[in-house]
Amino acid sequence: MKPPPKTILDTIGNTTLLELRNVVPLNGARILIKVESTNPTGSMKDRMALAMIEGAEADGRLQPGGAVVEYTGGSTGVSLALICAVKKHPLHLVSSDAFSKEKLDHMRLLGAKVTIVPSDNGKQTEKLTKDMIREAHAIAEKTGAFITAQMENKDQLHAYVKLADEIWEQTGGQIDAFVQSCGTSACLRGTSESLRRRSDRIRFVAVEPAESAVLSGGPSGSHKIDGVGAGYVVPLWYDGIADEIESVSTDDAKAMAFRLAREEGLFCGTSTGANVTAALRLAERLGPNATIVTMMCDTGMKYLKTYAQDLM
Repeated sequence: MKPPPKTILDTIGNTTLLELRNVVPLNGARILIKVESTNPTGSMKDRMALAMIEGAEADGRLQPGGAVVEYTGGSTGVSLALICAVKKHPLHLVSSDAFSKEKLDHMRLLGAKVTIVPSDNGKQTEKLTKDMIREAHAIAEKTGAFITAQMENKDQLHAYVKLADEIWEQTGGQIDAFVQSCGTSACLRGTSESLRRRSDRIRFVAVEPAESAVLSGGPSGSHKIDGVGAGYVVPLWYDGIADEIESVSTDDAKAMAFRLAREEGLFCGTSTGANVTAALRLAERLGPNATIVTMMCDTGMKYLKTYAQDLM
């Protein structure tokens, strides 16, 4: 009999890989989606937050009981709040009113101190991202806390080696493409580097907001897809991570998130909507003999108030 987990942190990962049935095109590729909403905070970010904290603990950058600082659009902050609560690290997060109130409340409920950087009318922009980063570094310098600095932290890549192993095992190695939206770019980078060591025939597709398609060479702009599209080329990105880049608008991402809820019973955030929109486009090109894997990044419960406004 399998022993019970020692803490909630032992339940992170090993999520279900589910085949989409109703939103997929006729005669298109199979689309399989990793249901990351079953992680403890309802987000794939639990994986990377745990890797960042344990990496720093392992080499002494973070001492027992040591304080942690991070800038976050929400999900990473919630994940860090859970992990720091269990591991007894005081946590100070820098976020913004541009992100869902549910996430900000969740951070505080898990014990994090939260500093809010005002946005330009609720929009995610390059300036906002960099303002949050500057504020977090200033807090870390003033207090002596360890800053996880997710935009450049390579410890998180280890989390996605495990994700790649799960995907390979769950598909039996029968995977033709992996599609993932980019925030820090760590998920796509870590997963692609690991899967490429297993097979050179898998295509990797990066997804970014159409309103701020900087990876595609477009201008920086504002958008409303939480957790992705920093507005500039982030440090963990390099040319060659992706075989192609797909741009998805906020409206299309949100419309697909609603379709997934109503047609597949998958209640997700807009980054998942963007992932599936891009995967559907690829499915039509690859045809019925191919298999595409993408990510359900988080649960739609993180966006209830935001979504409710669109339904009124």
